[in-house]
Amino acid sequence: MRHALLFSVFVIASCGLAYELIAGALSSYLLGDSVTQFSTVIGTYLFAMGAGSWLSKYVTRDLIGRFIQIELMVGLLGGFSAAGLFLVFTWLAGPFKLILYLAVFGVGVLVGLEIPLVMRILKRDLDFKDLVSQVLTFDYLGALVVSILFPLILAPHLGMVRTGLLFGILNVAVALWALHLFRDQLPGRRWLAVQSWTVFGLLVAGFAGAGQLTTLAEAHLYADEIVYAETTPYQRIVVTRWRDDLRLFLNNNLQFSAHDEYRYHEALVHPGLASLPGARNVLVLGGGDGLAVREILKYPQVETVTLVDLDPAMTELFATAPPLVALNQGALKSPKVKVVNADAVQWLEQSRDYFDFVVIDFPDPANFALGKLYTSAFYRLLEKRLSAHGRLVVQSTSPLYARQSFWCVVTTLEDVGFKTAPYHALVPSFGEWGFIIAGRQDFTMLAVDPQKTRFLTPETLPGLFAFPADMARLPAEVNRLNNQVLVRYFEAEWRKVIR
Repeated sequence: MRHALLFSVFVIASCGLAYELIAGALSSYLLGDSVTQFSTVIGTYLFAMGAGSWLSKYVTRDLIGRFIQIELMVGLLGGFSAAGLFLVFTWLAGPFKLILYLAVFGVGVLVGLEIPLVMRILKRDLDFKDLVSQVLTFDYLGALVVSILFPLILAPHLGMVRTGLLFGILNVAVALWALHLFRDQLPGRRWLAVQSWTVFGLLVAGFAGAGQLTTLAEAHLYADEIVYAETTPYQRIVVTRWRDDLRLFLNNNLQFSAHDEYRYHEALVHPGLASLPGARNVLVLGGGDGLAVREILKYPQVETVTLVDLDPAMTELFATAPPLVALNQGALKSPKVKVVNADAVQWLEQSRDYFDFVVIDFPDPANFALGKLYTSAFYRLLEKRLSAHGRLVVQSTSPLYARQSFWCVVTTLEDVGFKTAPYHALVPSFGEWGFIIAGRQDFTMLAVDPQKTRFLTPETLPGLFAFPADMARLPAEVNRLNNQVLVRYFEAEWRKVIR
């Protein structure tokens, strides 16, 4: 019996942390403010656990019965939290944050109530020193296990909604187990059994219908028909279609619209590559959709293109799905192209190749994991892989909506020793978007070939490098690994835009 209760502590800790990881991940996915969301969600949860522990002193009778009921409430509230938050965001976006923190606080209070109750139940069988050490050991082990399983296995394969419901079922399983173990000490056993099996049935039904619920919510969240959706260990990929317009969303953020993506990708590739008529070896970091590679392959002198993208699901999708292959013109299947699925930093550290032109097409620096790819340390690493006269180009968010963020990237490149040529282009789906060409020598502009482009012309190209007053340079700190100032700039500036 003692070991059963100790194992229940392991499950309680696992489930409690899982619910908060789900809440943090889901809120970051929906709201984008990942640093703030994760920090405040976990902080609220820990505070609520403290409040629950304090409240536990008022539970004085029928400790086992109260423990079972609290476990059922945790399973019900936590299990349906992801589904509920998804639906609230979809149909009632206004109160989303309030409901998010109320749910986090509620789960935290209930979990905080449970651990002291278990300790009070166990004190009849264990000395105080053994009681505290064993309960806390199982508590922390449970947190460790779920922190490993959640990002690597559960979220990618089950999704947020099903993962939450699964842990809810585990909570109810603990309640049913306790109901069986203490059946002779529970005066209201039948009523507790009815409650337990009712909650269990609701969670199982929710788990079975989670796919339909997610589809329904996403159909409302995205204006157009969803033609592909997948949760990978790295991101949520959604492709929508309206007539002939395909759109890619990663973690709810638009990456391109087929109607105007050519403007973005021509601006990203051609000004830099046209200035390097001797470029033979090209590296693309990010850009798993193959659209930048499509533009690069328009230059016959290019002999090899190495594409490094973290997510194999992205490159596989854009190499096999017929509408997307048509969009990138089969670029990822070209014999000149080598696709590598790896972390860009680790790959660069191991690489011994040199490149004449590097296209950096990472998502915007919305969190620290992405922000490290815009740091001086990363650019120093990249500089080692540039050939003597090589250049790189970085997509650098909007110089209009995130002006200081854009110039922070420029400042960071210059801190490494690069000479920079910032420019911008209008992409209707995004607005004014910024890019930076960088190299060891000053940039010399050469005319683009209008036969290769739909947007750029020799006459319009120089205008991209002129910045009006509302996008002119601002002072900004260097983005370093130990400060990640760019992430703070980015979050603060885009928060003003989306409100």
